[in-house]
Amino acid sequence: MSDKKTPSEPVPAATVLLLRGGEKKLEVFMVVRHQQIDFASGALVFPGGKVDKADNDPRLKARVEGCDGMDDAARAFRVGAIRESFEECGVLLARPKGSRALVSAEQLGPLQARWQKALVEGKATMADMAEAEDLVLACDLMVPYSHWVTPTFMPKRFDTWFFIAEAPADHLAVHDGSESVDSTWISPKQALADLEAGKRTIIFPTRLNLMALAESPDVPSALLRARDSKIKTVLPWIEEKDGDKWLTIPEDVGYTMTRAKIDAVMRG
Repeated sequence: MSDKKTPSEPVPAATVLLLRGGEKKLEVFMVVRHQQIDFASGALVFPGGKVDKADNDPRLKARVEGCDGMDDAARAFRVGAIRESFEECGVLLARPKGSRALVSAEQLGPLQARWQKALVEGKATMADMAEAEDLVLACDLMVPYSHWVTPTFMPKRFDTWFFIAEAPADHLAVHDGSESVDSTWISPKQALADLEAGKRTIIFPTRLNLMALAESPDVPSALLRARDSKIKTVLPWIEEKDGDKWLTIPEDVGYTMTRAKIDAVMRG
């Protein structure tokens, strides 16, 4: 009889790389996870979290843009990413129905007061907010960036889509003070330098996505590169070599780094 455990089913999750800087520079919004959170505690991460069942509410089919031809799961990942960015940092990628302009900072404040806490506490859904406020979610701005699945040996697993989007210039991104305890707009190169200097804890997928993002000098370049990329699912595994254990990914998924020692990964 085999003593191998059946891998747990990965939970759908969505993460957002919110960018600013226009054609002059590139910064990404990142938050520091609360030490008591059970996943990536204390780490510098992009806003994100689990995709809720309500992110697939049928009412949202008429309240999204950019999802034509997508199945329900693909749409739910994008809705989840928009919801998480609103819940975690107060950035709302949505438009008043009939408008091409995103919700303004003036409109955002009252929306936060009415809906942000209710969404976090599960007392309201994105469909509730979109219908009550006559909003359309700007899924057309959510550009797929990468797709990671937690290794099979981990007890808690996630099926995570990373999206990249330019943050509205007038939305003030801040951490929520609950799941995240600090936040920063930071260049990818600076975040990686802080990791190397021991100033930051950054988990493996975040590190590799920062490395990829650092190859773009500005926001338009990063968005164009993402739109032109073919996304391949990344499912890491462990290899043993010369007495060391390495967390490893395929060489053809678009990253310049394909493995890291397990002890280094656990330290961030």
